[in-house]
Amino acid sequence: MTVNIALLGFGTVASGIPFLLKENGQKISSAACTDISISKVLVRDEAEKNALLAAGHDYNFVTDITAILTDPSVHIVVELMGRIEPAKTFISQALEAKKHVVTANKDLLAMHGSELLAIASANQVALYYEAAVAGGIPILRTLASAYTSDKITKVLGVVNGTSNFMMTKMVDEGWTYDQALAEASRLGYAESDPTNDVDGIDAAYKMVILSQFAFGMTIKFDDVRYEGIRNITPADVKLAQKLGFVIKLVGEIVERESGIYAEVVPTFLPKTHQLATVNGVMNAVFVESIGIGEAMFYGPGAGQKPTAASVVADIIQLAMSVAEGYSAPPFNTFARETVYAKKEDLLDKYYFAIETEDKSGQLLRLAELFHAENVSFEQVFQDKISDHVATIAIISHQMDLNQFDNLVAKISSLDGFTLRNTIKVI
Repeated sequence: MTVNIALLGFGTVASGIPFLLKENGQKISSAACTDISISKVLVRDEAEKNALLAAGHDYNFVTDITAILTDPSVHIVVELMGRIEPAKTFISQALEAKKHVVTANKDLLAMHGSELLAIASANQVALYYEAAVAGGIPILRTLASAYTSDKITKVLGVVNGTSNFMMTKMVDEGWTYDQALAEASRLGYAESDPTNDVDGIDAAYKMVILSQFAFGMTIKFDDVRYEGIRNITPADVKLAQKLGFVIKLVGEIVERESGIYAEVVPTFLPKTHQLATVNGVMNAVFVESIGIGEAMFYGPGAGQKPTAASVVADIIQLAMSVAEGYSAPPFNTFARETVYAKKEDLLDKYYFAIETEDKSGQLLRLAELFHAENVSFEQVFQDKISDHVATIAIISHQMDLNQFDNLVAKISSLDGFTLRNTIKVI
């Protein structure tokens, strides 16, 4: 038999699927135990349909999702439109029509994944989404299978190519945030509205998904603490380098005795850490576990062919179940109750960059605040900005998240002081 798939959208990633089916068809058919064919392609309107036909794309383009939903010959629906709607509606309808679904839509999965997986389960079909995290790295399937016997304790990730490209330029070239963003935009790495990338939102979506596979817990997006790179300055970068660190936007999920915690924040990484070498638009996920120990998975986080390769890998697994006549297993079978860690169990060092009047006694005032929270200084640096303004940079000893939040609030409200930045230190 031939397993038929329908594509929702025919943009950059979707158009990479025919390339792989053609160039690697023999291996794909062998792995799936069947041939795979693109039966229908949903496009926005007649204008797009005519433009694609004129460009030489010979597919059955349709403009109404109903043409796919009511077609019993379509076994798998592949959603590559992006955004929440109409993708959420279309995926829900496809699952309810008892068609398997493959998607790379991280935003949708982070916000509504549980709902969609429940619909899939109720209709005895599967929802697969390997490409939703670090597109070209098969990290989700690896966590779901290779780590079955192991207990993961921490996941660290550089999982946003745009912000990582920008931080690489700021570290290697000494560029400002604005210079790095302008170059990312010029090269097409940054969207016209870069908010999701530079403010850590995109990476936070991916932490939600990774939490399910690494820890069996589904963290709500609103419970991921996230902060972006807008406030990083060349002075921060220079000090980090002086101390043997590089700055990256790092996502972290960690399990403590009291529960799980996830965040995406700028981080001082030691230059010897494996993630410190992940530069440009590349992605990496670093996993710590009690069995394997430390392992890093590195590769392209986006791009037509890398992402399409992950999508097709999902299609192969589902096509095999269709061809062999068995129910496709859920993409992830690890699930347990979500329990959040207590703030007092979350211990880290932090860098504080504080601007203040250049006069005696200012450092003492800060020391008193830290002492009141039972936190001591590990290192202190002072730099004169002008005749009247100085920057005090403090790297603390370990503190818990309650202490950190209290210090941020107290410094921010302290007359004559401006808390310019905080960065976690690993």
